Amino acid sequence: MQDKILEVDNLKIQFQSFDRRTFKETKIVAVNGIHFTLYKGETVGIVGESGSGKSVTALSLMRLLEEPPSELVSGSILFYPEGGSKPVDFAQLRPDEDMPPYRGKHLAMIFQEPMTSLNPVYTCGAQVAEAILIHNAISKAAAKQKTIELFEKVKLPNPAQMYDRYPHELSGGQKQRVMIAMAMSCDPAILIADEPTTALDVTVQKEILKLTNELQQNFGTSILFITHDLGVIAEIADRVLVMYKGNIVESGNVEDVFLRPQHPYTKGLLACRPPLGQRLKRLPVVSDFMGERVNAITGAKELYEKDQPNIVFNNTISDAEALTKSSKLLENAPMMVVKNLNTWFPTKKNLWGKPIEWFKAVNDVSFNVYEGETLGLVGESGCGKTTLGRTILRLMRPQSGEIIFENQHLEHLEQDALRPLRKKMQIVFQDPYSSLNPRMTIGAAILEPMQVHKIYENDKIRKEKVIELLETVSMTAEQYHRYPHEFSGGQRQRICIARALALQPTFLVCDESVSALDVSVQAQVLNLLMDLKAKMKFTCVFISHDLSVVRFISDRIMVMNKGRIEEIGFADAIYQNPQTEYTQRLIEAIPKGIITK
Repeated sequence: MQDKILEVDNLKIQFQSFDRRTFKETKIVAVNGIHFTLYKGETVGIVGESGSGKSVTALSLMRLLEEPPSELVSGSILFYPEGGSKPVDFAQLRPDEDMPPYRGKHLAMIFQEPMTSLNPVYTCGAQVAEAILIHNAISKAAAKQKTIELFEKVKLPNPAQMYDRYPHELSGGQKQRVMIAMAMSCDPAILIADEPTTALDVTVQKEILKLTNELQQNFGTSILFITHDLGVIAEIADRVLVMYKGNIVESGNVEDVFLRPQHPYTKGLLACRPPLGQRLKRLPVVSDFMGERVNAITGAKELYEKDQPNIVFNNTISDAEALTKSSKLLENAPMMVVKNLNTWFPTKKNLWGKPIEWFKAVNDVSFNVYEGETLGLVGESGCGKTTLGRTILRLMRPQSGEIIFENQHLEHLEQDALRPLRKKMQIVFQDPYSSLNPRMTIGAAILEPMQVHKIYENDKIRKEKVIELLETVSMTAEQYHRYPHEFSGGQRQRICIARALALQPTFLVCDESVSALDVSVQAQVLNLLMDLKAKMKFTCVFISHDLSVVRFISDRIMVMNKGRIEEIGFADAIYQNPQTEYTQRLIEAIPKGIITK
């Protein structure tokens, strides 16, 4: 029989919330009396929608929830130390006084948003070395050497140089790898991974999953793996817990849950992921499989399973149909023309401050974006995708080259001249938390660009439009007065999408806009983007590391590698018949789902 290392019993977490409309305090139950056990050397996956309680559960195990507004109402969190005579109940320990010796050494956590988890004023290496020095009696030189070795293990380029770089100098995927190195630095007994591969491209994701498996095998580490990617869970987990509104609605070994799901919510989650073998017109969503109704006798809300939805059937697009649709778009005039674009960053300067060496993030790139199309942009972390997206919007100044938007050259325009064009060109950033002002309510954040560009007559009309946008992205009018920290990562991303659409742009860049979302919300947002694109007639550059998502939403796909374009072509042609070895490697690295263990 396996040894227990963690046992959670009747865990209930609630949050205090102040309703600014009624001026009353309310209590929201985030985790509702859940039970589960983690055994030594085991990987347990937790899946569920944004706001289902996955991350709150993980944070409560580490006792990292702020009290108030959170409150641990009941339950125990029993940790069984190796060789220990009796378990330690983390629920009874004081978070600030008693828990620090356990964090990092016995339990470590990889957080969902690396940019907000890393200190911007310290180098990445110094932050990892600090964690090593706190829990180990070694010299600073030895801690630095171990940090560089960890950077090598997580496949960071130039590990010695990365040690001295600051978080803002790294791509989103690279920052996440620094977080993974930090979590692994003290060989913890339990590794809690909260969306650890969210910001990573598929090839690095494959390496990280391999790395976590090696950690588990070499050190007997137990892993609690939280992710929205069911393909990842299928490949890495031994058991899976499915959470919905704070409850565990289904659990079991991976093959049973994935191949023979019992709960309608689980069935919906499995159907939401874009399939690899075919292209769908629309993605199924959880509401197609499951509904909620009020019991006529008790008055309580209860779930029920809907009849098999029609959306699952007769919902595919043939290769010929997709090719015809995409080919017609190329008959339109180009909305944007990019010629020989270069965006370089200095890596070394001489004594007088003149750059003598450059990092060529975007290196001689040329392409067209045609009116009405969605151009998918894929590539590994650090390949230049985000830099290219920001450069064509003139959020970065290029070194050289041409950016022609609606027959107007943008490359040399100053900010004053660019301002009128900002209304037409919008971006959804990769990290939703750092792109929202923590001191502004989400309603004010969406309303502000309307005020700046004088959209609509007055703030009353603007507020109505903001509420309409919130409801469009599956949020509610009651959330208008809440602040960003009151939402989950997926909810914050939907807020950012609503803000980008507030000005009714004609050109939209989505920079990993669904990477932070679980599959069910991701399906809703992808369907929403397609509906809004058809309604508002905007053109889109869709940046993502998930090739299955890019294939679903894109007319054409452009593959980037080391600042250059590897290949560009129709989405299905790229996916089914890649021309370069690099593209083939990207496709082979996509998680395929259930495997035989």
